[in-house]
Amino acid sequence: MLVLENILSDRGSRYAVSGGACTSAEAAQGFLKDLKRRKKFAKATHNTWACLTDDAPLKNDDGESGAGMVILRMLEREDIRNHIIVVTRWYGGKHLGGDRFRHVQEAVRIYLDALMD
Repeated sequence: MLVLENILSDRGSRYAVSGGACTSAEAAQGFLKDLKRRKKFAKATHNTWACLTDDAPLKNDDGESGAGMVILRMLEREDIRNHIIVVTRWYGGKHLGGDRFRHVQEAVRIYLDALMD
């Protein structure tokens, strides 16, 4: 599990990104359970994720409407299979509008760059 904390902030909202191997919906739930063992992540406003498995694409917005699809599209574009990416957001009190999608994309880019190093 690779976890990158405090990678972005905007108007009080803070972001982290994490990921690891994942081959099924059950594995995705297990990954999230492990991540949420860290109290900080359990208290996050959103843990949005996606995983492109050999069987089917999986995603969950966790209340951040449309964010799971943003992550999934980036995984498809990079052809990264059997790997989950979770973008975590702690809401800072101000709505970000469309900027939240830009932040999700940037978080995934940061993760992919770290993964390739």
